[in-house]
Amino acid sequence: MFITEAFAQTAPDAGASPFGSGLEMLFLFAPLMVVWYFLLIRPQRRQMKQREETLKNIRRGDQVVTGGGLVGKVTKVVDDKELEVELADGIRVRVVRSYVADVRVKGEPVKAEETK
Repeated sequence: MFITEAFAQTAPDAGASPFGSGLEMLFLFAPLMVVWYFLLIRPQRRQMKQREETLKNIRRGDQVVTGGGLVGKVTKVVDDKELEVELADGIRVRVVRSYVADVRVKGEPVKAEETK
C-alpha cells in the first residue's frame, strides 16, 4: 500500500496548465515583445517620421514621383496639402502632397537661404 500512495502523491494535477503559471508565461512573452519592438515597431515609426519630414519639406523646383508613377517638377506649393506639378511643357496638375511617393531631385533653395 505504500507504493500506491507514493505514486498518487507525485502525479501531476489534472487541472494544471502545461505551460506553467502566469508568471512563467510573462517571462516567456516579455523578451518576445522587446524583440518585436526593436525589429518592427521602432524602425517603422522612424520611417514614418522621415516620410512626413520629406513631404513637409517639398518646395518649388523639386522633382517628384507621384503615387501613380508620374514624374514631374513642382512649380508651385498651393498650400500645406496640395502641390502644382508640371509633368511636361505646359501640362500642370495639382497633386495631394500625401500622394507623392518620392522626391528625386532637390530644387532651388528657400528664399531665406538665398540671402545669406
